[in-house]
Amino acid sequence: MQPLWLSDTPASGELWARLLAEHGTSGLWPLLLDAHGQGNECRPWASGELFPERMSSPHAHAPAGLLAQWWSAYTKTGEDDDLLTPDQRAAVTAPFGQTWPSPVLCHEPVTGSDEMAAQYARVFTEQHPQARLGLVAAACGAHALTTLGWAGPANYDNDTAKFSAVVRDWEHRFGARVVAVGCDTLHLSVAAPPMGTGDALLVAAEHFAFCPDNVWQGSPPYTLAAYAERIVGMNSWDFWWD
Repeated sequence: MQPLWLSDTPASGELWARLLAEHGTSGLWPLLLDAHGQGNECRPWASGELFPERMSSPHAHAPAGLLAQWWSAYTKTGEDDDLLTPDQRAAVTAPFGQTWPSPVLCHEPVTGSDEMAAQYARVFTEQHPQARLGLVAAACGAHALTTLGWAGPANYDNDTAKFSAVVRDWEHRFGARVVAVGCDTLHLSVAAPPMGTGDALLVAAEHFAFCPDNVWQGSPPYTLAAYAERIVGMNSWDFWWD
């Protein structure tokens, strides 16, 4: 059984929003799929580069534990091929250094998540007019990534279920929705982003653990503090794994 139904032509944001509204009855999560190549070479969606059989279950992983584990690995110093000195590496993740901070706790229920997702889908299709529509049988967008067998973060961890577990946690805490996916990119709408610099710094730490290239290879200066300033009030989060 194929994990994905793929459209032959580009999708519209309006269609994506309508399919999201129907998810409760259809059980199909819509994805905007940013593709490489044309026709049957629409990679990775039509080229056989999806690997659902290799993935574990998102339910098998604790999001907080994963983030802490990844943080520890990416802030480690003293590696032979490390291009940064210990002081330089600590500066990237200041003020936390190698110490994993506590996550942001949301005390109010998040509302308007699907509406925000529909708005972002329209923006995304305007910016990526070649994006195809994909439908995946999944209870939520986070789990759709694993069901699909997407391998975008494979250079860091080849079990997408771990990333699904974290995104599922963000769905609950920040009203995040998986709107679009590329070969090695992930695009989320966010209904309740951090609105102050303190919370944004904590969320930035989660993003760094989830996808360190967002900081290491994002926009200069390449520090957690600068990245945090950029995500204050932002209603979309984009991730890219080199």
